[in-house]
Amino acid sequence: MTAATDDRELVLTRTLDAPRHLVWRCWTEPELLAKWYCPKPWYIDQVVWDLKPGGRSACVMHGPDGEAMPQDGVFLEVIHQQKIVSTDAFTVGWVPSTDPFMTAVVTFEDAPGGKTLYVARARHWSPEKKQQHEQMGFHEGWGAAADQLEALAKTL
Repeated sequence: MTAATDDRELVLTRTLDAPRHLVWRCWTEPELLAKWYCPKPWYIDQVVWDLKPGGRSACVMHGPDGEAMPQDGVFLEVIHQQKIVSTDAFTVGWVPSTDPFMTAVVTFEDAPGGKTLYVARARHWSPEKKQQHEQMGFHEGWGAAADQLEALAKTL
């Protein structure tokens, strides 16, 4: 199912013109992740990507006007070339965060023609947080990042 499951979820679904194993590499190798993760001209650095349940998921997003937005959380589930689940509700050591925003569920499936069915879900703690994320440009931003992900995967 690729539609939102409730009033707290945003979903981006794309069929990427790249094989799943290359899309997976772009998601799991920090040096590749840094090349596509934010819609340009935004970028990330200080990437810590410990891909295991309880492992740290962290980076700093930088904007064109000097903005710096630290992102810190943990991975909840990692299934090789199939699924990555992370959240900002906890930090390393299962320490609860003070203002959780969402849990991300990203799935990867083989699609015909050597392509990848890519589904990215943002599950929010409240309808208000979902609305805030939508107003921040979820569809445009995550869509642009997915375009960058596809372009990078095609070069590998």
